[in-house]
Amino acid sequence: MSRVAEDRGRVAGTRAGAVAPRRPGRPRSAAADSAIVEAVLRLIEDGVAIGELSMERIAREAGVGKATLYRRWSGKSALMLDVMRSLDAPCPPLDGGSVREDLVRLLEFLRRRGLSQRSSAVLRTVVSHVRSQPELWAEYHTTVVRARHEALLAVLRRGVAGGEIRADQDLETLADLFVGPLLARALLHEWKELPEGLAEDIVDAVLDGVRPRATAEPGRV
Repeated sequence: MSRVAEDRGRVAGTRAGAVAPRRPGRPRSAAADSAIVEAVLRLIEDGVAIGELSMERIAREAGVGKATLYRRWSGKSALMLDVMRSLDAPCPPLDGGSVREDLVRLLEFLRRRGLSQRSSAVLRTVVSHVRSQPELWAEYHTTVVRARHEALLAVLRRGVAGGEIRADQDLETLADLFVGPLLARALLHEWKELPEGLAEDIVDAVLDGVRPRATAEPGRV
């Protein structure tokens, strides 16, 4: 068969409904992603309100075209979700050596994140925006918050199993007692300090209240 005939056959096949393979598009640039997220963080740190952040302004600050943003995010709220994720860090390993040590390690991790001016200031700003978007807020909890919360619950369950924590305690409430003071200072009361030793103080105060109570021996008052 001649080359012309082969070409005509390919054309006929396409007309009959055959789909020619498409060339893959350009791979997503990690450098562009980082530049965009960094641009948002810079603008928020400079005091720009979320309401004043337009996709056009973000693109200009990042040095990319607006189309580049919309190829990655459907809109500003989706972009803000990734900005929040960018501030997250992996939970430290909780090796199970001691329930108290693991709790202190986890709370110290949260304390150090709270000390970061960028993390606390930006989180306060972005959280207020994302919380007004229930689907985005749920996705943030699913992809970021849940893993850390489950790690904390695993340590508390180990404490119950080992007799260091009373079995009558509601572990969800107990988890809030451990992390609540740090989150309150980082997100609600930013003027309060997060001093060294705070993680140990919180852990010891809560554990002291939930340890198994000593029972009197028979025949003794």
